[in-house]
Amino acid sequence: MPKQSAPRELAKIAPKLVEVTDDVLFGDVWERPGLSPRDRSLVTVSVLAALYRGEQLGYHLGVALDNGLRVEELSEAITHLAFYAGWPNAMTAITRLKKIADKHAAA
Repeated sequence: MPKQSAPRELAKIAPKLVEVTDDVLFGDVWERPGLSPRDRSLVTVSVLAALYRGEQLGYHLGVALDNGLRVEELSEAITHLAFYAGWPNAMTAITRLKKIADKHAAA
């Protein structure tokens, strides 16, 4: 899988944000040995879904699939978090997961 990075078009308006995203978040935090990329993806997707951060969720669902999580595992995690983070958050996340899973299946 290619290294993650912030969208290049954001560098024009927020170059420092893109720099620290690439260097610190993706270049350091995501590369630490304490968790596998798969586990980091599960944590990230769960938090984004729980906090209703839909704009970032779609991207990270795709990364999660690329990092070895199965659709069934992501679905189970989202179902589980529905009872802790709210039904609307889970329904939004599962709808997003279906769209991402359909794209991955078609590829």
